[in-house]
Amino acid sequence: MQYLIAATSHIAGIDTVADRLNDLDPSALVDVDTAGRLRISTLLADTEVLLALGMAGLLVAPADLERVATECCGGCGG
Repeated sequence: MQYLIAATSHIAGIDTVADRLNDLDPSALVDVDTAGRLRISTLLADTEVLLALGMAGLLVAPADLERVATECCGGCGG
């Protein structure tokens, strides 16, 4: 699943966020898109993503966690 979080919601370092997400999902990917939103790709459910973000120091309301459709074509087998 992919998630976007508004730029105003995140202030912790991206490395800290990635570390906390990777504690729960070693395959999770985190970056910032061109609009400044935190972009997360993970196998975790919404509640687990919010937990990991909280552990990283980000208090994100469930309504601020925007779920987006995956762009995965499945071609790599991942």
